[in-house]
Amino acid sequence: MPAEVRHRVVAFPGGLRASFRWAGSGEGAAVFALTETGGPLTDLGELAGPDPDRRCRAELRVETPSGPWAVRLASTISDEPAGLLWDSEGLLLVAYGFHCYALVARTGELRWSHRSASPVVAVLGSPRLPHALLQAEIETFALEPSGEVAWRVAHTDVVAGAELVGGQLVLTAFSGQVRALDPLTGRGLR
Repeated sequence: MPAEVRHRVVAFPGGLRASFRWAGSGEGAAVFALTETGGPLTDLGELAGPDPDRRCRAELRVETPSGPWAVRLASTISDEPAGLLWDSEGLLLVAYGFHCYALVARTGELRWSHRSASPVVAVLGSPRLPHALLQAEIETFALEPSGEVAWRVAHTDVVAGAELVGGQLVLTAFSGQVRALDPLTGRGLR
């Protein structure tokens, strides 16, 4: 049976256009069969573990005003990659599987990567925050522009969704419970 390669295109401010393609375990060849030429191509699959081609694979191609670039990623779980342009830092944050990658938005150069102990649910940011928020199933991280962890909060229930609403980080647990955190400090709000 042929692999089902999924595809999504996202436009970011500043003239960035990202094309994500991904498929399940061992299907990297199908994902990469449609690789466009032009610009640097970097394979970061080894960051997810040895033998990345046996894992789920994704490719991100970004068109920028200064030219295109592409990166290849790997994941131990089937996941849909997601991105956030952290424009004040010039970084494109890409969440895939257990990892978040900070890529220089104009060149695709890897600035840093962060691995969570559980799958990443969302990567969030706001111009009012000095850090980006990485929401995994069982913990929330605030990541500095350098990739250092500013604060971390562990959760007792699996987080299924996260969003910034009215100056709060609103987390929805798998059980349906809703909890709000201060996105600056990670402290719980009532």
